[in-house]
Amino acid sequence: MTTMSNKIVIRVGSNNPVKVAAAKQAIACFYPGTEVDCQGMHAPSGVAEQPMTTAETKLGAINRAKYCQQTSQADFYVAMEGGVDHFDHGYATFAYVAILKGEQLSVGRSAELPLPAQVYQALEAGEELGNVMDKLFNTENIKQKGGAIGLLTHHQATRESSYTQALILAMAPLLNPELYITADVEGN
Repeated sequence: MTTMSNKIVIRVGSNNPVKVAAAKQAIACFYPGTEVDCQGMHAPSGVAEQPMTTAETKLGAINRAKYCQQTSQADFYVAMEGGVDHFDHGYATFAYVAILKGEQLSVGRSAELPLPAQVYQALEAGEELGNVMDKLFNTENIKQKGGAIGLLTHHQATRESSYTQALILAMAPLLNPELYITADVEGN
């Protein structure tokens, strides 16, 4: 893929260094030899600090990406929102990602990480996942490091690697827009 200039500008709907690094890594791989200006910014999610459903998590990512687009100038607006839910197979955490390029929005989701019941119960009681994991594993600010994923997988996966993979996959519609054109309401 080529770009009009030798610089790609990315704005990420978070100042969390893990999220900024994942966005830069995911998008830069499609633009080899191009300078990448990737910066985080505060972007409200419009959802709870700890989203507890799939729908709420997805909405949070989309809201953050749209906020970035409304308040800054960039080629790509990227957001990630971590959430949890209770599925028929158990409790799990995951992230939704949203990428805006112009008017085109692509939404993706990371793999699920099964959560212990005691962790999910603490989240239901109002705690945030990073804080629960810090208490459980005696760590500090794990959400800006390997995250629950790193701790529970013995560092074989990380929060950043999960976000990066989800963002790379979510780039598909933006890289091939002619294949992802949707029909109008009447199916034409």
